[in-house]
Amino acid sequence: MKYTGRILIVDDERVVRDSLAAWLREDGHDCTTVGSGEEAVDRFVATDFDLCIVDLKMPRGIDGIETMLRIRRLRPDASVVIITAYATVDTAVSAMKQGAEDYIVKPFNPEDISAVAERIVTLRRLRARRSDGRQAGEVQRFFGMSSRNPRMLEVFDLVREVANLRSTVLIEAESGTGKEMIARAIHMAGRRKDGPYLQISCAALPDTLLESELFGYEKGAFTGATGRRPGKFELASGGTLLLDEIGDVGPKVQSDLLRVLQERRLFRLGGIEEVSIDVRFVAATNRPLAMAVREGRFREDLFYRLNVIRIVIPPLRDRLDDLELLIGDLLARLSQDTGRQVEGITDEAVERLRTHTWPGNVRELENALERALVSCRTDRIEARDFDFLWAPGGGGDGAWIAPNHLSLKEVESEVIRSVLRRTRGNVSEAASVLGIDRSTLYEKMRRYEIEKPDED
Repeated sequence: MKYTGRILIVDDERVVRDSLAAWLREDGHDCTTVGSGEEAVDRFVATDFDLCIVDLKMPRGIDGIETMLRIRRLRPDASVVIITAYATVDTAVSAMKQGAEDYIVKPFNPEDISAVAERIVTLRRLRARRSDGRQAGEVQRFFGMSSRNPRMLEVFDLVREVANLRSTVLIEAESGTGKEMIARAIHMAGRRKDGPYLQISCAALPDTLLESELFGYEKGAFTGATGRRPGKFELASGGTLLLDEIGDVGPKVQSDLLRVLQERRLFRLGGIEEVSIDVRFVAATNRPLAMAVREGRFREDLFYRLNVIRIVIPPLRDRLDDLELLIGDLLARLSQDTGRQVEGITDEAVERLRTHTWPGNVRELENALERALVSCRTDRIEARDFDFLWAPGGGGDGAWIAPNHLSLKEVESEVIRSVLRRTRGNVSEAASVLGIDRSTLYEKMRRYEIEKPDED
């Protein structure tokens, strides 16, 4: 379903506001135009617009930023898009920091105008009609995922809302929470489901190789380039591309990626022919990108281009009401994969799992269940089958019991140290036990200043 809404257009140039209104009316929107910020504020007193598109620079009266701020004082949930002929990083970032949902650069592309308006109006309409009338504890099954946790159900709702939009989605979550599954759900729930779905780990490749994988290359672009090869951007055209661990992308690729997100066009490495693409971008990271921006490791303008729609997946420790549900689903699949059948899991074993901190989240839970499944000695998995976990009562072999007064960071640090001692410094084995990849473990070791114990 395509939603239409009430849009207020604010620009001191009549030809600009009339052109914008004409394009948006073709999409079915009800448009009102005014020539000053003061008049725009007066209109908002009487009418609840779905979107206000306002020019940044207006020579008479208040400018676009002040107009936005006054509108948002009247209507805190107002959606405002800034239009500007000054396509600088500073103006765009400043506008979005102060509450703008997006910015559009003159001269306008009608398709970009339509896409921005459709995204904002659709989200407002869906949020307005979304019902909170679920039964307490109701289970939802959603593209291979199951949950009764309210925060996780909100994630499912948001995926449904944004699936048919073109807007970039940023997924922020710890390793092992299911970022890839949410990205695939966005693809499968939308109109692009019949198109390609591709993903690439930005952390797994050096920048030079990552660039060639994303952009493709022409024959002779570098040593070994014996022919033309399209990159992931081209191959995903008509579908969805997941840029996993986007925070690990270097400065050069960040700059090139920003241009692709803005213009939806690219040059292959060594190429002179510009290629147009139609890709839904989903980016994922296991640590907040805003922190990387503050530390100077990630471009602020790229962050705002990626952070159009943000989805935060709760860690397993914050959704333990899903634990038994996840155990049942995972055991059913693991029994089929391993050929090892059991009648179930004891209540004591479930409680043992409930006391664990789960730094590796659902992936770690899956690994723990698989290990217990193949090694259990009865027809039901028992608490003793999880003795390899560092839980209260776990005992020796380097197991560590967390005092109640420690912070989460201290708990995670000590857990990692404990596992590294138990695996005698074998990082690959420790990462497997924790349910995370080696690069993530190395990053956590660096962050917590953990030295690798010597292997025997």
